[in-house]
Amino acid sequence: MAAVVVDTSVLLGVLDPDDALHSAARAAVMDQRSSGHTLVIPSSVLAESLVGAIRQGTAVAQRVENAIDILIDEICPIDRAIAREAANLRGQIPAIRLPDALVIATGRAADAVAVLTGCKRWQGIDHRIKLVTPGA
Repeated sequence: MAAVVVDTSVLLGVLDPDDALHSAARAAVMDQRSSGHTLVIPSSVLAESLVGAIRQGTAVAQRVENAIDILIDEICPIDRAIAREAANLRGQIPAIRLPDALVIATGRAADAVAVLTGCKRWQGIDHRIKLVTPGA
């Protein structure tokens, strides 16, 4: 099975029915799942995804983490190779934020068939990037 890396914007879009990306993110993730792909997030996406839930309390954070565990097949640690690739991306594209570079670097390291994101700024950075937009 080929890997598909999921960015925080898409993951939160799937989990939050009130999110503007909800329908499109859910459809994109389900399409990848039905194609037999493995859904992967870097550990940095797990951390970003839990911040808002933790602010709402331990019970909410646990529910969100449980939902992520059901949806995502693998949480990829940020290792030396991913860190170097993220640094290379930041060196080439100074405007890219480190959390974004880590997601794209994870896609490269995993030789992913796609990196799903709702961030338009990522277009053109890597051929794996698939933009998920509302109404798409």
